Amino acid sequence: MRPLQPVGQGARIVLGIGFFVLFVLAWSVATFGGFVPATFLASPLAMLQDGWLLLTRFDFLHDIGMTVWRVMGGFLLAAAVAVPLGIVMGAYKPVEAFFEPFVSFARYLPASAFVPLLILWAGIGETQKLLVIFIGSVFQIILMVAVAVGQVRRDLVEAAYTLGASDAGIIRRVLIPATAPDIAEILRLVLGWAWTYVIVAELIGSSSGIGHMIIESQALLATGQIIFGIIVIGLIGLVSDFLFKGANRMLFRWKLA
Repeated sequence: MRPLQPVGQGARIVLGIGFFVLFVLAWSVATFGGFVPATFLASPLAMLQDGWLLLTRFDFLHDIGMTVWRVMGGFLLAAAVAVPLGIVMGAYKPVEAFFEPFVSFARYLPASAFVPLLILWAGIGETQKLLVIFIGSVFQIILMVAVAVGQVRRDLVEAAYTLGASDAGIIRRVLIPATAPDIAEILRLVLGWAWTYVIVAELIGSSSGIGHMIIESQALLATGQIIFGIIVIGLIGLVSDFLFKGANRMLFRWKLA
């Protein structure tokens, strides 16, 4: 190994799987060996048994579907608002000067702190949960997109003006194409954060979802079910991350080159 030396795709897969194998091995030693009581940490086998019970008897697939719907709904709403605003902020400095102080302030506010207010304003239905994810995602996307657009090479903009491009043409034909791969990567990263916000939203005032199952299992000291729910979230997030990366590679092949 050398600093920044690339790793082949095959070696990357083997190393990634190797970590999970070692993690499960350490988990098994800790639980089957009796080093950790089952009340505090279920064994891998007990976790799988509890997970199968959730799927076959307690309609956990419905909970998974509700959580995925909430994440995607809140995240897409945030992206629909944040990406255009971020592009405008990055392109026009007066607009950035107007919005940036508030956006920078708001992005430090934890989405969980808004839950009591959102329950008062929107009740405990789906709107409240979508708004938690929206608030947790929108300000992060706005600022990151604005920074990406603001870092576009100035010579590209000057060249477009020299060729007769209008201001709208600069945005449409220079800034957006130049930053599209970066914006896609920003959305991929923030989607991972959205998964943390949905669990917060489902822990309070929810009758369905993975977070609801986790809080009910905690009351019953069912650590196997809690761990299974956490693992399901991680697996869904991992799959969505790979799909996002694959879509980015297909859409922006020129960027990779």
